[in-house]
Amino acid sequence: MLVTDVVSKDDPRIAHYTRLTDMQLRMVSEPAEGIFLAEGAKVIGRALAAGLQMVSALMEPKWWPGLEPEVPADVPVYLAPPALLESITGFRLHRGALAVFARPRPRGVTQVLSGATTAVLLEDLVDHTNVGAIFRSAAGLGIDAVLVTARCADPWYRRSVKTSMGAVFNLAWATVADTATALAAARSVGMSTIALDPGASTSIRQWRREGPTMLLVGTEGPGLSESAKAGTDVTLSIPMAHGTDSLNVAMAATVACYALTS
Repeated sequence: MLVTDVVSKDDPRIAHYTRLTDMQLRMVSEPAEGIFLAEGAKVIGRALAAGLQMVSALMEPKWWPGLEPEVPADVPVYLAPPALLESITGFRLHRGALAVFARPRPRGVTQVLSGATTAVLLEDLVDHTNVGAIFRSAAGLGIDAVLVTARCADPWYRRSVKTSMGAVFNLAWATVADTATALAAARSVGMSTIALDPGASTSIRQWRREGPTMLLVGTEGPGLSESAKAGTDVTLSIPMAHGTDSLNVAMAATVACYALTS
């Protein structure tokens, strides 16, 4: 095993783990380098179980015994105490372990939708935590596939991966150029489409799926674009009470995924 103690945050071997709070830098550099970061022993273990290629790992010594049986022998592992980890990453690493993985080859839209009876499209969501939460709900509730528009927050970004608890590793998903492309792809495989909109007159409680269906979920705040709502077959609302105008997008998507798979 290539296990080494780290004594300085300036060690060039751990460059991938520095300044993790600089989101704008990471969003550019990680895709360009073809990598993503997994945080927490459980998520790291799920990435390995999914067959993803680990590049290196950085963690507190206490996490190493539990991960050692799963980590390939030729992968460098760096150990550091909590205070040093915080100075490296820029934040308190509560789960005590990070790993760099190679991004797998992207799937094609046709490949992802082929044979799917339920799918979700995320249109231009900007919050990585919401993206990860929707992936987790979609996977847990039995959704077959997810599409994300090119302007959507990256499902491979550390926060997305962490919040999804590794659902991005196992759920079939692909990136599409835009919503129009996604709608065309859905129709080409015989899927109908539904959209969530707080102003829709038809309640999701009154709706039942009849055949393969794709759900469209819009960005935080503004919701789905007008062209997206106009292009779907049915627009549905989630009834609200006690003066609440709408749900957080991840919560709304979870409710809709439950309806889609019930």
